Amino acid sequence: MTIPMRRREFLSTVAASSAVFALPPDGTTASLFDGKSLAGWQVIDGPESAFYVDNSAIVIHPGSGFPSWLRTTREFENFDFTCEVFIQGWANSGIFFCAPLHGRPTEVGFKLNLFQKQDDPPLKESIGAIFPVAAPKLVNVKSKGEWNSVRIQLDWPSLKVWMNDALVQDLDCSANPEFRYRRRSGSIGIESLSYPLRFRNLQIKELPSKERWTTLYNGPADMEQWELIQKPKYEALGEVLRGDGLGYLATKKSYQNFEFDCYVRASYHSNGGIIFRAASEKTEEHYEIQLHDVEGAVYPTGSLYHYARCQPYPRIVAEQWYPFYLRAEGKRCVVRINGDTVVDYDKLERLTPGKIMLQAHQLNKWVEYKRIRIREL
Repeated sequence: MTIPMRRREFLSTVAASSAVFALPPDGTTASLFDGKSLAGWQVIDGPESAFYVDNSAIVIHPGSGFPSWLRTTREFENFDFTCEVFIQGWANSGIFFCAPLHGRPTEVGFKLNLFQKQDDPPLKESIGAIFPVAAPKLVNVKSKGEWNSVRIQLDWPSLKVWMNDALVQDLDCSANPEFRYRRRSGSIGIESLSYPLRFRNLQIKELPSKERWTTLYNGPADMEQWELIQKPKYEALGEVLRGDGLGYLATKKSYQNFEFDCYVRASYHSNGGIIFRAASEKTEEHYEIQLHDVEGAVYPTGSLYHYARCQPYPRIVAEQWYPFYLRAEGKRCVVRINGDTVVDYDKLERLTPGKIMLQAHQLNKWVEYKRIRIREL
């Protein structure tokens, strides 16, 4: 099937499972929870019993283990979110936002920490902290069997949080090196640390979008935007793009300054790469971010091949999906793997536009991708 190349805003491919997620287009407030079921939500890294509904509240089951979490099947960019949280005695949990489909939600997106302790002075793990980076301005918690109101307003780069109507966070995310490259859209989530917190009245109002991404691969129809070089084997398997053999899959369009992200997984000790500003497949005519899960290699996963070894080695596991992020702007290159900034290099010399190329480097050592997108700067 052939379709014309087009630009479009990246949208989640996961359909909402209930009308509760059919949010009004005018930005009015809508419910994320129907009070009766977990329709529109999905348990991640845990059993189905990790979260349940009782008396019009979402409850964390204390025997569910951790790090289970519950995510909205719909993703959000800018929003105004409110809920109530019941805390009684020792309690620890978190509210995720901009959480990824795969990978570590605390480090790839954001986590508002929930904790029962009345810390003075506030700490980076106190209730209201953007854990574990930004302590709240003050700690305002009711922990003796009471409901606490929570409000999170993200209108990038502004992030504001209120606890029980007190402003506890007022951040410029772009000014914070720990936040400026994190995901700006994703799921809302509830973290289980095996404490029986309760959540009710979860509501959200979507704010105007500010990101404009171009989808490079979200399904077989998007193969029209790519071309093979040296004839590797690339298969469009639904939402998954699978590469094997030896060669490159290259975009037909060239890019100079951009943000690029996707999800990646690869076979054990695989070898591949994501190449940018490429005039050709010759090494001296492109830059490569290595995909090679051998920690002792000179240039393991996340490294800018030949120029900068990743530091630290990223937290990835063979055959498990992880988020990949690349930003190239002028002479600077930033690489984030599963929430870790592993390269921040500012001496790029090749500044001309070039193709994005997915390298297959070894027969029977596959690399898979999903949700590939790019945003030109």
